[in-house]
Amino acid sequence: MAVFRSGLLVLTTPLASLAPRLAPILTSAARLVNHTLYVHLQPGMSLGGPAQPQSSVVQATFEVLDFITHLYAGADVHRHLDVRVLLTNIGAKSAFLPPLSSSVQNLAHPPEVVLTDFQTLDGSQYNPVKQQLERYATSCYSCCPQLASVLLYPDYGPEELPTEPLDVLLPSTIRPASPVARSPKQPVRGYHRGAVGGTFDRLHNAHKVLLSVACVLAQEQLVVGVADKDLLKSKLLPELLQPYTERVEHLSEFLVDIKPSLTFDIIPLLDPYGPAGSNPSLEFLVVSEETYRGGMAVNRFRLENDLEELALYQIQLLKDQSHQDNEEDKVSSSSFRQRMLGNLLQPPYKRPELPTQLYVIGLTGISGSGKSSVAQRLKGLGAFIIDSDHLGHRAYAPGGPAYQPVVEAFGTDILHKDGIINRKVLGSRVVFSAKQLKILTDIMWPVIAKLAREEMDQAVAEGKHVCVIDAAMLLEAGWQNMVHEVWTVVIPETEAIRRIVERDGLSEAAAQSRLQSQMSGQQLVDQSHVVLSTLWEPHVTQRQVEKAWTLLQKRIPRTS
Repeated sequence: MAVFRSGLLVLTTPLASLAPRLAPILTSAARLVNHTLYVHLQPGMSLGGPAQPQSSVVQATFEVLDFITHLYAGADVHRHLDVRVLLTNIGAKSAFLPPLSSSVQNLAHPPEVVLTDFQTLDGSQYNPVKQQLERYATSCYSCCPQLASVLLYPDYGPEELPTEPLDVLLPSTIRPASPVARSPKQPVRGYHRGAVGGTFDRLHNAHKVLLSVACVLAQEQLVVGVADKDLLKSKLLPELLQPYTERVEHLSEFLVDIKPSLTFDIIPLLDPYGPAGSNPSLEFLVVSEETYRGGMAVNRFRLENDLEELALYQIQLLKDQSHQDNEEDKVSSSSFRQRMLGNLLQPPYKRPELPTQLYVIGLTGISGSGKSSVAQRLKGLGAFIIDSDHLGHRAYAPGGPAYQPVVEAFGTDILHKDGIINRKVLGSRVVFSAKQLKILTDIMWPVIAKLAREEMDQAVAEGKHVCVIDAAMLLEAGWQNMVHEVWTVVIPETEAIRRIVERDGLSEAAAQSRLQSQMSGQQLVDQSHVVLSTLWEPHVTQRQVEKAWTLLQKRIPRTS
């Protein structure tokens, strides 16, 4: 069976009857499409008649919004699919509703195949119906020239289809801020302008529900606030957040695809209120269960500044059926970032100058990150560990390769009476002087690198295939030039300070100063191939390390 990169799924069954069939329909579609699946709702449309069917406006009711939510929730099990429910023909109740455009809508990923749940009488791939489907698809959307078509019924299972239509009421997922109960068939009110905000990292199906509801409500303009800078500091694993420009790019493509008739104003969100707190032309705000209190705070702020309150629409969170014990039970970007831990984030370096039998990892992290504990876990899995601190001690020792150059550079008053370098005295000389520190590192770093290469030869002699250089200053010293991959261990700075204070007996200010003298976690991650974190319980760290090790074994080139 052919598999297509992009597809268009035209759903023609009335929504109440479609809901119980949706999971098998999506499963069937996911077998045929492996990247982008557009969904077009046209309940009640027939493809079996002689006349060419035309797209018509679907009244936006709460049932429609609940169905869209239900569809995105169901699609979450097919993580490889970028599902996008098209809203061009879905209209909210409004006196200023624009007429349905007769022009063909361009899509970012023109469909290569059009699919439908429409049932032929005998369940066959009936050519006239497929021709009608193809003509309908190309009359609405820009499709690939050689458009294929597939009738999904009965592939999605006749046992799933009761003979009598099921009028299933979907669980209510959208709550307008009104005490009045609403019925599923109640039309959704349209507004000129509204707002929605979020981080929108790795745009996922819960984001898409939030954005789709906002797009249905807005008839002219939607202001989208995208969290940036200070608002990102409290996020879990902020080092793995997509850059602001990348998040905006994905967001913009999705929004223009689903409702191109709207004007989108995508702006950085730098404070909790954003434009929703100050823009007098806005009429509604879409929030999630988590951010509802923030929406209430926005309205209080508006009232304090003589602005009208916004109508609040609260969206229920989507449950994540595959979350692990240390992850949130909702569909969230935080969980997606956690699942990146241990994965390869960029191609490894090619290092033909290193021993061919050895694959070298550079392990780094800010002070207090738990880097050394990760090194010990890797040792337990079979890695040869090179501890750069131990190499530094060897280099400083009398007779060591760095001993004489350091004494010549900093004088004999840095020595103990027995001739050993007093590292505390030496440290006091360089801690406040960038010039003196550079003199020291210019001596030490090449010496440690040479010792590390000697240790690699020892690893080969012992028959090891993976060598890990444990080095806090790996990137500052330029030692990434002698590794295949850089692995970084990250934790929040507040946790690093707590650990340093507890471990080393320093004050918080001193711990903070130590961290400020190092590259930040973000700077390290930007140059890393694999990221790990010791933020959770030890068994979670162990699971991460084992995952990273297993994936590493699959990509290590094996020599005969």
